[in-house]
Amino acid sequence: MAVENFIVSARKYRPATFETVVGQQHITNTLKNAIKNNQLAQAFLFCGPRGVGKTTCARILAKTINCQNLQPNGEACGTCDSCRSFMNGNSFNIHELDAASNNSVDDIRSLIDQVRIPPQAARYKVYIIDEVHMLSQAAFNAFLKTLEEPPNYAIFILATTEKHKILPTILSRCQIFDFNRIRVEDMAAHLASIAQKEKVNYEPDGLHIIAQKADGGLRDALSMFDQIVSFSGANVTYSSVINNLNILDYDYYFNVTDSLLAGDSAKTLLLFDEILSKGFDGAHFISGLSEHLRNLLVGKDTSTLKLLEVSENIRNRYLQQSQAAPVSFLLSALNIANQCDLSYKLSKNQRLQVELALLKMCHLPAMFSAANAPLPEGEVKKKPDTPAITVNAPVSKPAESTPVNIVSENPVSYNAIKTPPVATPPVVAPKPEPARAVTQAQTAAPPPAEKPKVFIPNLHSPSTSIKIPSLNNLSALDDVAVEEEDPYLKGDDKEAFTQEQFLHYWSLYGERIKAEGKKILATIFTGKPTMLNPVLYEVVIETKVQEASLRDERPFLLNYLRSNLKNFDLDITTRFDELQANRKPYGAKEIFQYMAAKNPQLVELKNKLNLEID
Repeated sequence: MAVENFIVSARKYRPATFETVVGQQHITNTLKNAIKNNQLAQAFLFCGPRGVGKTTCARILAKTINCQNLQPNGEACGTCDSCRSFMNGNSFNIHELDAASNNSVDDIRSLIDQVRIPPQAARYKVYIIDEVHMLSQAAFNAFLKTLEEPPNYAIFILATTEKHKILPTILSRCQIFDFNRIRVEDMAAHLASIAQKEKVNYEPDGLHIIAQKADGGLRDALSMFDQIVSFSGANVTYSSVINNLNILDYDYYFNVTDSLLAGDSAKTLLLFDEILSKGFDGAHFISGLSEHLRNLLVGKDTSTLKLLEVSENIRNRYLQQSQAAPVSFLLSALNIANQCDLSYKLSKNQRLQVELALLKMCHLPAMFSAANAPLPEGEVKKKPDTPAITVNAPVSKPAESTPVNIVSENPVSYNAIKTPPVATPPVVAPKPEPARAVTQAQTAAPPPAEKPKVFIPNLHSPSTSIKIPSLNNLSALDDVAVEEEDPYLKGDDKEAFTQEQFLHYWSLYGERIKAEGKKILATIFTGKPTMLNPVLYEVVIETKVQEASLRDERPFLLNYLRSNLKNFDLDITTRFDELQANRKPYGAKEIFQYMAAKNPQLVELKNKLNLEID
C-alpha cells in the first residue's frame, strides 16, 4: 500500500489566485486593476515581513499576465496551457532567482543574457528575484541598466524583507508595494477554514493564540498549526496550544491582576512563584503583564475595543476586569511594569526585581484610597505648620568679619547648603535692636504682615560654622524672611579695589580649591585673569572640562570675591581659547616646555643633571 507523502499546510494551501491571498487586499486589487487596464510596470518591488505573501503574489502575478483566457475579474483561468505549465513547474517564460545564493556579478550577467531571448508562446517573460537585498554592490550596478530599459516583453518582480538595504537607484526604477502584517482575525479565520478542510477539531481560542504567536506571518502560523495537529491528534484546543507552544495562560494574568486590585501581596507572590516553576522566566512574565494591563486600558473605551486582537471569549473577560480596574491604577501599574522590564536584564537578582514591582503594584489601591478618602465632618486640610526656628540676633555689629554660629539640632554639611547668590539685591530687613534676643518658640505669633527673620551669613566663607534647624517640610521656608548678615552682599556697597587686591583674593581662593582636591578646577587658578574694566575680569580656559568646572563653581567664587572686595558689581567672564586647546606640542623642545609649564621642577632637574633637549 503506497503511503502518500505529507505536504505541509504552507505549501498545500498556498494561494493560487489573488482572491485567496490573505490580508493583502490593497495590493491584490491594485495588481488586478493594472492587469485589466494593461498598465503593467516594467519592474515591481514587493517588500514586507516574512511570511506575508510577497513571493506568492509575485507568482500569481506572473501566472496571470500570461494567462491566455483571462477572467473578467482579473484572475487567471487556471486551465490554459500557460497556467498548466506554470502549475506543473515547467514554464519557460517564468524564471525565479534566489539572490541569497546567486548574488554575484556573474549571476546577474547570466540573467541579463537570458533577458535577450524573447518569450515562447506567451506575451511576457517574467523574472522573480527573491531576497534581492542580498545582491552585492557590483551585482546591483550591473543590473541597473537592464532594470531601467528592459525589452518590452520583460517584467522584473523583486521581493525583499529589508527594503532599506536596496540602493536608491534600484528603488527609483520600481513600483513599490509594501505588504502589511496579517491581522490576527484574518489569520485565525484562514486557519479555521484549513482545519475544516482537513477535518480537524479546533477551539477558536486556540487558533487565536496561534495567530498571535505568529506575529503577522501566515507561514509561521501554518507551521505552528501543523505542529499542534500532530501533538494533539487533530484536536486543536486552547490548552494543547499553550502547552505545546510554551505560552503563558491568560488565566494567570487575570488572576494576578485580581490579586493586585485586592492588595493581596501574598497571593500575588505565590502566583509568580507558580509561573516560575513552570519554566517561564521573569522577563516573559513582566512583558506579558504589561501587555495585559495595556489591554485593560484599551477595554476602558468602546472606541478602542478594535485594538484588542483576542478571541471573543477573552475579549469579554478583558471588558469585565477593565470595569473593576481604575485608570489611575492601570497607568501606575503599567509604568512600574515598564520600569521593571527596562532594568530586568541589568539586575543581578532578577526575581527580586519582578517581586518588588509586584509589591509596589499591590500597594497602589491602598494609596489611592487614602488619597481620595473624605475628611471627617468639620475638618479641613491644613498647611503644614512652620517648624520652630530659633534665631539669636547679634548684640551689636562687629567691627570685623567674625565667624557666625547658628546652633540647632541637626547640622547640615557645608556642601549641602551652597546656594548661588540671587541676581537682584535682596530686600534689607531693619536692623535688630542691640542687646535683645528673639526666640520664635518663646514669643507669640507675629502679625500677618510680618515674617520671622533668619540671618544668613556668608555661606561660602570657611570661617563660618553653620547649623540650621531640622526642617521636615522645606516649604515652611516660604514663610521666613531672609536677611543677609554680610553687608557686602546687599548690593549697596561699591568700594573701589585695585588689581593687586583682586589677584590676592583670587590666589587665596585657588589655594582653597587646591586643598579641597579639585585638581581640574585648580589648574584655572594657576593663571591670572585679565582686567577688562575695573569691575570685570576675563578668565581664559583651555578645555571643556575646565569650562564646566568653573561654571559650577562661579556663583560661590563671585560670592567670595564680592564679599572680600566689598563691591557687588564685580563680575567674571570666561573665554575658551580654542587655538591653545587644539594646539599640541610638536618636537622635543616644545614637549619639554609644555611639561615644564605643568611641573616647574623639571627645569631644576634638567639644570642639575646638565641635560640637553634634542
